[in-house]
Amino acid sequence: MTDIGWSRMGYGSWSDLAAVRERLAAGADPNILVRGHGRPLHHAAREGSAEVVTELARLVDDVDAVDGGRTALWLAVHAGKPANARALVAAGADPERPMMAGWSPARLSRAGATPELFDTSATLTEAEAAAVTEARRLIDALADIRGDGMSLCCVAGIDATEATRRLDATVLEDDIVLEDMWGAHDDDAIRTLGVTDVPGGCVVSQPWAYGASMPVVARLLSAGTVSYGMYANPKSGNQGAAMHDGDMTGWDLHPGGGWSEADAPAADVLRDFLYQHHAVEYCCAYAGVRPADARPFTEPDRWVRLPARDWWVFAGN
Repeated sequence: MTDIGWSRMGYGSWSDLAAVRERLAAGADPNILVRGHGRPLHHAAREGSAEVVTELARLVDDVDAVDGGRTALWLAVHAGKPANARALVAAGADPERPMMAGWSPARLSRAGATPELFDTSATLTEAEAAAVTEARRLIDALADIRGDGMSLCCVAGIDATEATRRLDATVLEDDIVLEDMWGAHDDDAIRTLGVTDVPGGCVVSQPWAYGASMPVVARLLSAGTVSYGMYANPKSGNQGAAMHDGDMTGWDLHPGGGWSEADAPAADVLRDFLYQHHAVEYCCAYAGVRPADARPFTEPDRWVRLPARDWWVFAGN
């Protein structure tokens, strides 16, 4: 049951101590779910101020109450709110509490921007530390990408030549003038893709439309390996799809969204945390490709044209 005492609390409201106190004085329950998802302290930890966190933390029945597999402290760490995290610890929250496939708040903080946030013996494994280092490098390397309207498919373990073969595509001899392609949605334009070798595999891209994210492109490329495709839809946001050996394992995903299911594997929790708000980088990390810069997405090594066929319906499915 949702407490109407917390209705219409917008994002900024959780930083407004006077507004929160007014709700509490009117009888709002600090322990009840807000809008059916998350207790007030969880919302404040993720979205609000340390002052509001402190106020709510002294009133709740359990400062370490779990919602969706997470405590308020975990959410504060995940959201990059160190002041909120310190306020929760001062109120008795436990940084070492196990959750999210072994990612306690303390361990998660080690992978973030404030690794010394807690006095803790929690450590990262060698593989986890390498993933953190790669995330920072990749986010910096791709910082200049402006992705609205683009599509891509990152593929592990194959090169551009093999990708071209799998797609039965024709390499174009003439250069593509990108300025001429923006707004071009004819069949030839949609079937024109860029392909580039990168460490770990290759990147298929289309700066102007959704062509590189069409389902059959991803399925053909993923044979015996993994691919992750995305269309940065200007109207509805980033739309991702994961393929494993021709099978779609996730559709209408939100790369860079930051959210993990409570039962997600440890590696997924870390990846979701590291690549919040970095959709293109998330796609690369999922497939294990490591571009050195933005060029594979903006100036591909080669342009190819797909053959005419239905690229949305895979034969046999």
